[in-house]
Amino acid sequence: MSTVPEAAPALAQQLLDALPQTQCTRCGYPDCAAYAGAMARGEAPINQCPPGGAEGIARLAAITGQPVIPLNPEFGLEAPRTVVFIDEDWCIGCTLCIKACPTDAIIGSNKRMHTVIEPHCTGCELCLPVCPVDCIMVETVSGELTGWAAWSPEEAANARQRYESRQVRQARETEEHAQALEAKARMKLADLPAHSQHTDPAILDKKRAVIEAALARARARKATPGTGS
Repeated sequence: MSTVPEAAPALAQQLLDALPQTQCTRCGYPDCAAYAGAMARGEAPINQCPPGGAEGIARLAAITGQPVIPLNPEFGLEAPRTVVFIDEDWCIGCTLCIKACPTDAIIGSNKRMHTVIEPHCTGCELCLPVCPVDCIMVETVSGELTGWAAWSPEEAANARQRYESRQVRQARETEEHAQALEAKARMKLADLPAHSQHTDPAILDKKRAVIEAALARARARKATPGTGS
């Protein structure tokens, strides 16, 4: 789940609440929460969020007490809001864009046509570089409005909720996958000869050692906070 760091948690939370939640990574951090944490710790300036634009910088300045400064063009320019759509005639159903989308705004399945759910698209454009056939197009939807003038608090809240739900789902799926692999390994270990083409005791002992080592690593990861499954 998207969380703020332990350092300056109250300030980080305020800064996170002030960000547009596009999760676009243009700020140089993996998500809005990471950027908020970096600002709270004094590791990042307040002018690295192009989607928030000048208004976003003013909000961050008010929270931190820092002076308002121009958006750093190294991280992008303030621009109208965009969404993406997929050219159905060219989509090959590779699912790479689905995996890249931070708000689960793209639906589809392997070797089936994909579709963008426009209200959930934040315009992050993270799907563009992963598409192998360049079938994803960008469309401006806010006219000449930019920054927070083109992006409402309600849209930001929806994007944040969807991103955090996606993180929870991915963590659950990772845990379930790890549990399935562990169960399979234990089943093999319980009757290794029945699950092996080899009958040589020496080879079976080596296989047993490999499986036991893998199970030991899995137990160690579970016992260490923050390492996941």
